[in-house]
Formats: sequence, structure tokens, C-alpha cells
Amino acid sequence: MNLLVDKSVIENMLSSLQPFLEKKDNAEITSHILIFTTDNTLSLKATDYEMGLEIKHNSVKTQENGIATCNGKKILDVIRILKDGEINIYREGDEVHIKQNRSNYKLPSFNADEFPKLPDSQDLPKIDINSVKLMNAFKKVNPAIANNNPKFELNGALIDIRNSVINIASTDTRRLAVFKIDNDSEKLLSLIIPKRAISEIQKLFASDIELLYDQTNFIIKSDNYFFFTKVINGKFPDYERIIPRELKYNFNLPKMPIIDAIKQVNIISPEIKITFENNRLIFESLSNDNMEAKTAIETTIAIETPFSVAINSRYMIDFLSNIDTDSFGIGFNEPNTPFQLVSNNFLTIIMPIIL
Repeated sequence: MNLLVDKSVIENMLSSLQPFLEKKDNAEITSHILIFTTDNTLSLKATDYEMGLEIKHNSVKTQENGIATCNGKKILDVIRILKDGEINIYREGDEVHIKQNRSNYKLPSFNADEFPKLPDSQDLPKIDINSVKLMNAFKKVNPAIANNNPKFELNGALIDIRNSVINIASTDTRRLAVFKIDNDSEKLLSLIIPKRAISEIQKLFASDIELLYDQTNFIIKSDNYFFFTKVINGKFPDYERIIPRELKYNFNLPKMPIIDAIKQVNIISPEIKITFENNRLIFESLSNDNMEAKTAIETTIAIETPFSVAINSRYMIDFLSNIDTDSFGIGFNEPNTPFQLVSNNFLTIIMPIIL
């Protein structure tokens, strides 16, 4: 293997592969990337078994086709320290050499035959979803995905394909986020995609992608990228049961004044109380440290009997930060029951703090 490649090209490729490497044990083959060259095309692969990525670039000069592995973090460190311009990367025996002008580095190469194979996507069934809407949905529901929950199914987002709608849902048990995508499908399908994978998908893809799946993998393909992640086995909660069928109170509120008021109050405490009065909202901190913050905004709501709800302000900020409208809907039944936030096809249900 012997190739010439521009520094910016190889650096960007290696940077994208870093999240897919084994970080704790450099003796593992999965701490390495697989380098493969053929006919002026460079292919780099990385996987930690749970997810993986292959990137191709066809503007390199391959002086000799071949294959090698190299520690993914170390080669990126080397590439970053070099100057802009062309870099020569070649293999001699069990070593990979990186050379530019008078600078020369040598890194060990493992047996490329031992590198894990990425899933075969040939003949796999496809998922027909508008890719832009899917990426938008992942962005909106991502904050509500649990972190390291013992119930593994909560550590991912559900893609729930029905006949007329696709629901992308997530919950950490304190809130539920659901984004609806209109869709005509004869196929019913449910897949749980890990949160870590969703974070990487949003960095790598925007549009013009192909979605595929099998019993264990969710795959995304584009012209130069091949991504896979293991799906989470388990039964996602019956999220539709949590969404209220009827609401006693329904108000339309302005987004920015609400965000500003919450930020003023949560300087003192992330837990806040919102009191709904006729044409006014009052925001107060809930703190046991003899500190207090309080503010109010005027808004057009009609209510006969004032009532209050206590919330974790981060949940509401997460929703408001991810909507595209200047206003949103809020719906209640009773003060100590879950309440609903809505903007177009995006809905969040939040469990209140019991006062």
C-alpha cells in the first residue's frame, strides 16, 4: 500500500472515525482503522462492534494498492502536526509510514484479516423516510433519551412506522418527546436506535441517504459513507398511552419571553414554579438555600382560577430550543398531572414536580 493524499482530506476522514474506535485498549484491533486503497480511491473503516463507519474518497494518488491497519488516534495525532499539503502514507512489512518532506513517522500495523467486517447491506429491506425530516426528528427528541438507564430500551429513540405516520419517540421516564412524520407505508416496523448512534448520525448525514435494516443493525448509506449501529433489543414503552386524550386547559404562549423568564429564574434553581393567572405568568425559583428569583410576563390567556405547576426548567428549555415556531401550545388537566407542550408535529409530555 502506497498513496499520496492531501492533509485536509485525510485529517477530516480520520476525525470523523474517532468516535468509532476502541479507546481503552490499544492492543485491540478495534483501536485501529483499516486503510484500503484501490484505483485512486482511499477507504477508511473503524468499528467498536456496536457501531461502525466506512468513508471513501476518490481523489488520492494510489502508487500501490493495498491494505493495512493503524492506530486511529495516533495516526490522526501525526497528521494534525504536519503542514498543509500532500502526505505520503505507505506500508512496509508490519509498519505504516507517514512521510512529508523531512518528517517521517512509523506506526505498527496489525493483521488486516483480523479487522471486523462491517454488516453486508446487499438485499436488505429499505426504510422509506424523508431523510431531512428524520434528522430533524432525531435532533428534537435527542434530549429526552435516557443516559445509562438499566432499562436499555430507554437509552435510544424509537422509530415507529405505522400505515399513515412515522413516530420518532424517546423518554427518560420524566418526559416523553414525540415527532410525527406523515407517511404512507404498507410496512409496520419498530426499531430502537441508541443515543450514541443518533449523535453521530446527526454529525454525518443530512440528505440523500439510504436507510436499511436487519434484525440486529440499522444502516445508513450515502455516496461516500457507510454507517451502521446495533439496534437496541427490548420493548419500548407504550408511549401513546402517556399522551392525554383530552385537556382541560389549552393556551398558546410566546416562545422567547418564556425562555427569557425561565433563564432569569433558573440562575437560582433549575426547579421552578410557574403560576398561571388571567393574562399573566409568574415564574419563581424553588430553592432550599434561602435564595429566591421571581419574574412575570404578560400574555393573553383567560383563566378563572389561578393554578401553579412545578417543573424541571431544563425539560421545558430543551423543548423550546428545538421548535421552529414563535409560539407553542401548552395543555393541562390538573396541576400535579403531566402537561403537554406542542409545536406543529413535535410534542413533549413533562412530569411535574409534586408540590
